[in-house]
Amino acid sequence: MGEPTRWMTDTKEGHSQWYVERFRTMAAEGRDLGGEARLVDAMLPPGSRVLDGGCGPGRVGAILRERGHTVVGVDADPVLIAAAEEDHPGPRWLVADLAELDLPAMGEPEPFAGAVLAGNVIVFVTPGTEAEVLRRVAAHVVDDGFVVVGFHTDRDLTLTAFDDAVRAAGLRLENRFATWDLRGWHDDADFAVNVLRKD
Repeated sequence: MGEPTRWMTDTKEGHSQWYVERFRTMAAEGRDLGGEARLVDAMLPPGSRVLDGGCGPGRVGAILRERGHTVVGVDADPVLIAAAEEDHPGPRWLVADLAELDLPAMGEPEPFAGAVLAGNVIVFVTPGTEAEVLRRVAAHVVDDGFVVVGFHTDRDLTLTAFDDAVRAAGLRLENRFATWDLRGWHDDADFAVNVLRKD
């Protein structure tokens, strides 16, 4: 892998395991953890291939698989991938840096109908690689497919910088919402859900 991601440099020791246990607890409490997956599922034809970029412990990809899709999840953190494999068998979970993503080299040559980067993935990549991450992810998606990226707007990555990265990656912003349940975008929103397409 290349330079360390912000996930590796900006979090404390043990953060990955804490993150895993946090979502296991929320799932056990019956919390709704499927908002991102519901949106992505609505955008996909039935039985599609979908890429879960920065999949973490697998909560989004697992729900998409339950809805009949073929899921490949990728994350740079082996602790999170191990949790995904343990908690959500079925999808293929892979350790890889999104800035260097080459799934054909990892035995996944078929393109995807769409990709999702949920859970602030884009703000945790290595600084300066945002455009390359988007370009690499989009390269694995069919020409009329989509990449959906959600992140909090109060992090290191500004919306202006994100939009610059989108253009540099050869993508265009098709829609922007303030939440995963599609509430309208407004300039005071603290979260952005961005639907991207290839130019």
